[in-house]
Amino acid sequence: MSNIFRISLISAAVLMSCSALSALPEGYPADYQKVVDAANKEGKVVVYSTTDTKSVEGLIKGFEKHYPNVKVEYNDMNSTELYNRFISEQASGGTSGDVVWSSSMDTALQLATQYAQEYTSPEKSKLPEWAVWKDKAYGTTYEPVTFIYNKNLIPAGEVPDSHATLAKLIASQADKFKGKVTTYDIEKSGLGFMLSVLDSKADANYFTTLADMAKGGLSVQSSTGTMLERVSSGENLVGFNILGSYAEDRAKTDSSLGIIYPKDYTLVLSRVSFISSQAEHSNAAKLWFDYVLSEEGQTIMADAADIPSIRNDIKGDNDVGGITKKLGDALKPIPVDESLLEYLQPKKRLDYIKQWRAAAAK
Repeated sequence: MSNIFRISLISAAVLMSCSALSALPEGYPADYQKVVDAANKEGKVVVYSTTDTKSVEGLIKGFEKHYPNVKVEYNDMNSTELYNRFISEQASGGTSGDVVWSSSMDTALQLATQYAQEYTSPEKSKLPEWAVWKDKAYGTTYEPVTFIYNKNLIPAGEVPDSHATLAKLIASQADKFKGKVTTYDIEKSGLGFMLSVLDSKADANYFTTLADMAKGGLSVQSSTGTMLERVSSGENLVGFNILGSYAEDRAKTDSSLGIIYPKDYTLVLSRVSFISSQAEHSNAAKLWFDYVLSEEGQTIMADAADIPSIRNDIKGDNDVGGITKKLGDALKPIPVDESLLEYLQPKKRLDYIKQWRAAAAK
C-alpha cells in the first residue's frame, strides 16, 4: 500500500470521526458518541406516554432527523392505563416501554421509585432543581393548570378570576350551571386525582369550594380533550383543572373557548419522565430522553404544541421565564419529589376519594 493511499485512508477516517463527533449536541461529553453508536445498533426506542401523539409529531420528526437509525415507537394512553400496563409488564417480565412519560406526576414518580434507572442527563444543569428527583425522574414541561369557559355563553362581566369566584358564580346560578360544569373524574384519571389533592393543599377551604362548584352537578371526564370539546360546543359552560397547554392549542382555532389563569393560585404541572431500569433499548432511551430536555426539543414542544418549556433559555416566552413574567406569584410549580406519593397509599387514597365524592355529590 502506498504512503499516499495510507495517508488518504487515515485522513478519511479522521474526517469521519470528526464528523460524527461534531454531530453531538453542543456541550455533551465526547464519550456520548458511544451512546449514539450503541443506540444505532438498538434501532428503536419504545415510549409510553400520556402526551397525545399529535402533540409530539414535530418532536419525533426532529429526533429521527438527528438519529435516523433510531425509530420512535410511540404509545400514547391515559395515565391510569399507562400505570397499569407498565406495572403488569414489569411483573410478567415481558417487553415494555423503555421510557415512561406521564402527566400524572404522582403515579409516574411511584413507578420511578421502583423501576427507574439512574441517569444524569447532560441537560440537567438547564433544569430547575425541583424538577429532578435523584437523577431518576425528571420534570420535562412547565404547564399552568387553568379554567376554561364558553365565551358565547358566559358574559365577560361574569368571568371568574379565582377558585373562590368560580365557586361563587356557580353556586349563585345553580340552575344555569346544572350539569354544565366539567372536571376530571378523579377515580379514572391519575392526573385528575393528583390535581385535586394539590388543590386541597393549596386551599384550606377546598372541599367547601368544591361543593359550591358542584352545586348544579359535575360532569366528570377522564380526558382533557373531551372537556375542551364539551365546553367549546356549549354542552358544558365551564371546566376547571384543565391543562393550559391543551387549552391554548385549541384556542388558536376555536374562538368560543376562553381560558382563565386563576389569580389566587395556579398549579404548574411538569410531565415526569424516566428511563426504565429494564429498558431493552437503553441507549436509544437516553438519546430520546436528552432530546426531549434539549433546547431544540423543548423549542419544538413550546412552538408546535404549545407545551411550555421547563427550561429558561428558549426563544419566545413559552418557558419558565415567560410564564413567570405573565403570571407572577400566583404560580405554584409542583415539585418532583416524595411529597407526591403521600395520597397514593391505598387507605389515604380511598379516604380522599370518599371525601371528594361527598363534597362533589357524586
